Amino acid sequence: MIRTIRISGFGGQGVMLTGQLLAHAATRQGLYSLWVPTYGPETRGGTANCAITISDSPIHSPVFKLSDDLLVFNEPSLNKFGERVNPEGNLFYNSSLIKRDVQVEGVNCHGIPMNDIAGALDTPQVANMVMLGAYLETVGIFREDVILDALTYFLGARKQHMLKINQEAMRRGREALKD
Repeated sequence: MIRTIRISGFGGQGVMLTGQLLAHAATRQGLYSLWVPTYGPETRGGTANCAITISDSPIHSPVFKLSDDLLVFNEPSLNKFGERVNPEGNLFYNSSLIKRDVQVEGVNCHGIPMNDIAGALDTPQVANMVMLGAYLETVGIFREDVILDALTYFLGARKQHMLKINQEAMRRGREALKD
């Protein structure tokens, strides 16, 4: 098993954290993982994307052209990576910011209103967790306890008070996918 994932959006949208969570969770489940970040010239507001490779055997290269799964948080990311998904792969897009219907031939496209859902929680910074919840519901690779352990690790002691709202955001992302 090998799975390639790309996550892309504006800096400050939680792109890197989402990728790190997936790579860390894979490692905690006994899988191999690589996380490769790419930043634009600015951190907040600039472009950011990361590539994650997860496998049950050693990974020999972090480079891939087409991803099995693509999570895009904004329109520029969709324009850049939207056609770079393997057939039968998954494309998750932020339908709060991308108002058009997204269709890519042979790809399962899922519009998730991540900003709207996070706004309804009065915590806009958890929008990435909404998208993560939808993604986790679809791929079924990760155990929930492992994801929560990884989230606890990355929040650290200083942000432990954010754990419950992040969990709720992921739950709502799962629900949004089902609707």
